[in-house]
Amino acid sequence: MAVKYSELKKKYKVEVKKPEQSELAFLTHFLQSTTEDQREYYRNGALDYLETLDSSVADPWFQGVLPIKWDIPFPPPENPKFKFIDLFAGIGGFRMAFQNVGGKCVFTSEWNHYAQKTYEANFGEVPFGDITKIDETEIPDHDILVGGFPCQPFSIAGVSKKNSLGKSHGFLDETQGTLFFDIARILKHKRPKAFLLENVKNLVSHDKKKTFKVISEALRELDYSIHYRVLDGKYYAPQHRERIVIVGFDKNVFHGNEKFSFPEMPANPPMVMEDILEKHVEEKYTLSDKLWEYLQKYAQKHKAAGNGFGFGLVNFDGVSRTLSARYYKDGSEILIPQDDKNPRRLTPRECARLQGYPENFLIPVSDTQAYKQFGNSVVRPLMQDVGKEIVKTFVEYDSRTSI
Repeated sequence: MAVKYSELKKKYKVEVKKPEQSELAFLTHFLQSTTEDQREYYRNGALDYLETLDSSVADPWFQGVLPIKWDIPFPPPENPKFKFIDLFAGIGGFRMAFQNVGGKCVFTSEWNHYAQKTYEANFGEVPFGDITKIDETEIPDHDILVGGFPCQPFSIAGVSKKNSLGKSHGFLDETQGTLFFDIARILKHKRPKAFLLENVKNLVSHDKKKTFKVISEALRELDYSIHYRVLDGKYYAPQHRERIVIVGFDKNVFHGNEKFSFPEMPANPPMVMEDILEKHVEEKYTLSDKLWEYLQKYAQKHKAAGNGFGFGLVNFDGVSRTLSARYYKDGSEILIPQDDKNPRRLTPRECARLQGYPENFLIPVSDTQAYKQFGNSVVRPLMQDVGKEIVKTFVEYDSRTSI
């Protein structure tokens, strides 16, 4: 007889209340582990936590005798085709995308505890915290590394003499002190067959193109062949959201012979804003007279100065501007016109739809936190299609080399 995750969650007090609750990450990662190799990475941390609760480690589920019934919206796949890790995980857009194409997540990291709360509610796993504090040896083996890392400048003038990644005076050394460095050290130690990295479109031109040069050359120094393209989420949800997507394959495995291609975009966006709007919306989402007057004056001021700044009233038959993490402030980039009243903000559920999340995705946080979380998210179905192409590349290469 299976034990429900919801019962274990209650019994062992799995509730994200503050940053860096690594004990909950150890426990939930242990629960989700399906092999002894994976469990060994998390067993001691899970045991330490259970001892603080005076709980018995003789429980059948802990010994692997009883299976766990994952009564959560997005349970792990029963027969996974590959393993992946989810870095800078946010609320799980990549997690859902790669689970949907047959992947099993074996490690996840996200520093924001409000995002961790949303992640756990939907996937039954609390992410580990700050990736800079996690040693690469503490991460299980995996086939694909995925992550949307923050864009940070690199100092290209002063070449670091540190040898943390075994390369002196190389591009890898110049990434130290940035979050990309943490991706690089994990790639170097774990050698996944492939990776998918996502960032803002401006990464390509950032710091006179130096940033992207450092990143791409560092990845090549690690013996990965890379493919990159700017993709627009508007072909998957009614939102103009351009992002650079970088996909890499281990040259030691594929020898540069992988046949990968990014998904082709349709001629026209398949959805419009009207498709994602709720029929009945609470009055609290309507802008106050004071805020609406301010936004109009602000727009007029910048228009007179020749700038393009200002609010964005959506066209019901079109797509929206890019949803950002600052949306909680005034909602100005995406406003919904209303008859005989001021425009309104999107609701958190509409933001979820704008990023391609299904209706059963739980939103257990305040509106303010939800706006930040969806503003920082990926367009889930777009990343799912890229993931599908990576898996297809694995299968195609295996079929060629097995003949």
